Amino acid sequence: MAYYRTRTYIAADWDSDYDAVEQLQKWNDSHYWSLSFTDAHDLQQSRDSSLPCSIKSSLKYRMDHSKQFVLIVGEHTKSLVKGCCFLCDSYNSYTHSCARGHSVDNRSYVEYECDKAVDAGIGIVVLYNDISVVRSRCPESVRNKGIHAEMVLWTEDDGTKHWDYQTVKKALE
Repeated sequence: MAYYRTRTYIAADWDSDYDAVEQLQKWNDSHYWSLSFTDAHDLQQSRDSSLPCSIKSSLKYRMDHSKQFVLIVGEHTKSLVKGCCFLCDSYNSYTHSCARGHSVDNRSYVEYECDKAVDAGIGIVVLYNDISVVRSRCPESVRNKGIHAEMVLWTEDDGTKHWDYQTVKKALE
């Protein structure tokens, strides 16, 4: 089935890096800032209480309609396990199978999203919720793909960190 790829898909550790996701969305929704993308998450909603396989199906649907994949990498991104089938109540640890008959996928949601982005051949942008690019924190499948940039700028004048709009904008263009 052919899809019109018009969306931007944002993936992140929504628990630890929500501040970076929120900042990206603020820049996109603002009339002052000139980021302009249509968020793939507006297409279909998933509930945290859904089965991992149901959520992954929803993620695939969003990815199928996306022209760009943006991964926000933070301190814990590479070690995420949320979305792995072995955490699901339907997973049988003795037979390593799903009691509901689904295939078993022990990738986290973020790993799954990264793999799907690579498979889809869409534009990949990896933004680091940090002052520098630390590729060792990035999932293997996108570690050496696309554009990698930091989201945070260290200002030596006053010793503070700020969101780096210009670097993010350039990475997304």
